[in-house]
Amino acid sequence: MKTVGYAAHSDDALMVPYHFERRDLRSNDVAIEISHSGVCHSDLHTVNGDWGPQPYPLVPGHEIVGVVTSIGSDVTKYKVGDRVAVGCMVDSCQECDQCHHGEEQYCRNGMTPTYGAPDRISGEITQGGYSKHIVVREEFVLSIPDNMDISRAAPILCAGITTFSPLRTWNVGKGSRVGVIGLGGLGHMAVKLAVAMGAEVTVISRSNKKEAQAKELGAKGILASSDEAAMSAAGSSFDLIIDTVPTKHDINIYVPLLDIDGSLVIVGQVGPLEEPSTAPMILGRRRVAGSLIGGIKETQEVLDFCAEHDVYPECEIIRMDQINDAFKSLAAGDLAHRYVIDMSSLEA
Repeated sequence: MKTVGYAAHSDDALMVPYHFERRDLRSNDVAIEISHSGVCHSDLHTVNGDWGPQPYPLVPGHEIVGVVTSIGSDVTKYKVGDRVAVGCMVDSCQECDQCHHGEEQYCRNGMTPTYGAPDRISGEITQGGYSKHIVVREEFVLSIPDNMDISRAAPILCAGITTFSPLRTWNVGKGSRVGVIGLGGLGHMAVKLAVAMGAEVTVISRSNKKEAQAKELGAKGILASSDEAAMSAAGSSFDLIIDTVPTKHDINIYVPLLDIDGSLVIVGQVGPLEEPSTAPMILGRRRVAGSLIGGIKETQEVLDFCAEHDVYPECEIIRMDQINDAFKSLAAGDLAHRYVIDMSSLEA
């Protein structure tokens, strides 16, 4: 299938139009015409080569929504015209214990990311959602609930599931005390989801300048990490802290905010942190953990949860040709919303 997208051709080049071929449908494949594609901070990291060399040309995008245009002969879950979504992975071994537990993101043999990785069968490099079409095996396609606004659904496939999964894993519910470090693309979804689960939520930020925004999202307020007195007074006051900071930073100031048996879960930075001190962990039986997206079952769960509770990312819809400006904005600082590309703006 001939299609067009926007690709990076090197780690220092602008994104430009790119014509390429999607694979012919296999028997278990679903072909999708993409209507909207979310822009994730990890797209920027990847195309810049921050996480290692990439197989350019590279079409990013792993927050994908659209409509089924054709199906393989063995597909049973979807039909032409269905509204569907694709997230951060498009394949896994389907045979290991993690795949059998619905945790394909932790596949023992390695899951296949939506872009920048060899296809498990052909070896060709996967290309993502900054394009008009995509072909994905049935098991990694998700259903968009009938009452969901498709134009605002895309970021749920990464920002949504990345924050929903630890909230579910750590059993957040009514009365849970949750802190969210950072109010960017991930952080604002963490706030909305935790509030919808019944938690008392506080945003932890360097200053109070986003306090009104935090309260609009449902948080009770902001704890300014630059205010030493406020940080000291907030000691042992959280059951769970979701750390969405996407760069190297110091977690030592946040760990004492956890109550005994509390956990700080890192979902933003992939890579080094400032040297941690074990003292607050040992003295309060506190934990520092990490979490990677979620499995297909849990990703469907977050889509359904968001539809049921009317939880949507804060979205700024952009044209495809505005992607380089969007990347500049992402690089400049945390935005408390997600860019979403309207793929109808991409000329075939």
